[in-house]
Amino acid sequence: MKTSYCLTLFAAVLLSACGTTTQVTNFWRTPDAPQKTYHTIFIAAMVHNVGAKQSIENNLAAAAQNKGYKAIKSGDIFPPNFTKENVPSKEAILNRVRELGCDAIFTMAVVDKTSETRYVPGSGPYAPYPAWGWYGSFWGYYNYWYPTMYNPGYYTTDKTYFLESNMYDAQTESLLFSVQSESINPGSIEDFSRSYTKSLVQALERQGLLK
Repeated sequence: MKTSYCLTLFAAVLLSACGTTTQVTNFWRTPDAPQKTYHTIFIAAMVHNVGAKQSIENNLAAAAQNKGYKAIKSGDIFPPNFTKENVPSKEAILNRVRELGCDAIFTMAVVDKTSETRYVPGSGPYAPYPAWGWYGSFWGYYNYWYPTMYNPGYYTTDKTYFLESNMYDAQTESLLFSVQSESINPGSIEDFSRSYTKSLVQALERQGLLK
């Protein structure tokens, strides 16, 4: 019984250690993007959860700085309690962004979410040994089979978050590029944030927008 419990606990630890899976599904770049070099990026994670906003913006800012850009996080500039009723005007936001010396604006938003329930089959199929008496005794039989007794299947729900990341020119407001991605079963806000940022950076590197 102790052996079976340890195996179950070990499996649970392995499952909990699995990180969030995030992959880029689409990339679009404007064909007439301005031929200019950007230096300072204003980063805005457009989510209502304050903890998620901070985590995402922190990871994005760190990634931008590692690539040689200066990054300014929206959470450090504007209060975190935006609603439809109290959001600043377009002019107020853009003027502040430009006052800070930002020449590009990066936004991230969760545009959709789906849940899908699926059945996970059990494990431990029967595989007989060719010789009777191979186990030798009760304990030999019990100790061999009990830890690998049939594990029944179960239902689990997969959650998929669909994300959109856009980069704009701060002066003209024109869209420079857009990245669509999806994140499956995020284990935590921080784990999701790191996974999202890593997949985004890799996509931009593939497109030659980051080195």
